[in-house]
Amino acid sequence: MAIRFSFKYFLFNAFRELFLYHHSSLEFRAKLFAALISADNEANECEFDVVKEAGMKIYNDEDRSNTLVLTTREMVEKVLKNNGLDIDALVDDIIRDLRSVPRYALKIDLAQLEPLLTCQDDPDVTAYQESILRLFGELRSEFVSAREGDQPL
Repeated sequence: MAIRFSFKYFLFNAFRELFLYHHSSLEFRAKLFAALISADNEANECEFDVVKEAGMKIYNDEDRSNTLVLTTREMVEKVLKNNGLDIDALVDDIIRDLRSVPRYALKIDLAQLEPLLTCQDDPDVTAYQESILRLFGELRSEFVSAREGDQPL
């Protein structure tokens, strides 16, 4: 059973664009979670449990929720291992995604992201995560209001 599960998710990760419906939307959400988790130099299972729970609320599908967790974990590992991605580049990528697909702003749900703060004991990291959350809230407001007013972004 575990081998079948691992192989299935290996294929999902390797061929995400082919096998996964709306993969770019899922990747956008994973970037949001990864930016908050990467604020600390260590990722813990509590944070990925929060992502799993949020994924179940969003998708109501265990496979898609697991894919969200795996995609988030993959991005966090890239940031923490300094493997071509850092937290600033990740936030820039989120902003770039919002500029190209403004409706993604509706996918920024602070209520789903805030529980990540409870996994952190370090007040400095929590303050950093809170500032990232404020930025996400401002981005959501900016892009949603521009979208509703049909203003060019």
